[in-house]
Amino acid sequence: MGDGCFAVADAWADGWRGPSLVQVTGGVASIVETAPPNGVDGTLDGAVLPGFTDSHVHLGLIDAEALVPGGIARVLDLGGDPVALSALSARAARSMGENADGAGALDIEYAGAFLTATGGYPGTRSWADPAAVRELASVEDAIAAVAEMHGFGAHVIKLALHDDEAVLDGDISRAVVGSAHELGLPVVAHVEGIGSAARAADAGVDLLAHTPWSEPLPDALVAGMAKRMRWVSTLDIHGWGERTDDFEVARDNLARFHRAGGEVLYGTDLGNGPLPTGINQRELEALVDAGLDAGAVVRSLARPRSGARPGGLISIIPTPRPRELGGLAAWLATAQAVPAAQIQEMTS
Repeated sequence: MGDGCFAVADAWADGWRGPSLVQVTGGVASIVETAPPNGVDGTLDGAVLPGFTDSHVHLGLIDAEALVPGGIARVLDLGGDPVALSALSARAARSMGENADGAGALDIEYAGAFLTATGGYPGTRSWADPAAVRELASVEDAIAAVAEMHGFGAHVIKLALHDDEAVLDGDISRAVVGSAHELGLPVVAHVEGIGSAARAADAGVDLLAHTPWSEPLPDALVAGMAKRMRWVSTLDIHGWGERTDDFEVARDNLARFHRAGGEVLYGTDLGNGPLPTGINQRELEALVDAGLDAGAVVRSLARPRSGARPGGLISIIPTPRPRELGGLAAWLATAQAVPAAQIQEMTS
């Protein structure tokens, strides 16, 4: 049910393909070079893309069931109760496997608990579930905490480097990174406060959970980071549409990181203030404002998993792609996250 070959006006596979044929087989969509012998089953005037990803959410702080209707197919949870996240991710994966031709489920990756200093962020915050915080007092604690998160099925490890509060020393931070890398896990860092971004770079982290906003970063530091790590954007948390001083610092840092060749991932820090539960047009507009072109903006969103997953969601935008950059954010914000098998219902 829902299998077939469909003509679309645009398709994305790490670049716009223009008019394409999309083959749907067993709940998985793929671009094909030529039509199968039975021809084309329908046409779509819009675009088909990998399911859009929000690379920074907190599922325990939001209505997670609103994400797929809001256009998000996949999330990376960057701090929560590892027991709850493991169970939630497993249920979603089972739903995908059982319903490859039916309703798709949100694809969930997660870090598990924040690894932080004794008395450090976010353990001091009222919103932080105690189960979502692991305090580290030694290198041995760091190794044990990484192993614990790995045991819960974590896809990444989250390190909190908040220099306005109790801070992990460099040896403990490097132990977290080294232990995670031995297990094949990347490390993402929350950085806040003067000097925290430099500390993350020194520790060897792979990803920043936010664009740094506490200070304008030196060009040399930005260039070095661009060569070896990725940044999650989260620009809209600074004012939620109002251009605050923190927003301007973050936007400038991100613009220079992008110009230096750094990879930017779309992420919202969903759960942090009045953010839309779904695709955030303001975040996309901020990326354009920071100098990302259309290709870079789409790449920040459309990050396919390695390997096709039956029952996973794809993104469909039913209207033609705008040719002007100014219309890109509004157009992307209309994307629908649907199972590949449902493409037939959207074609003529």
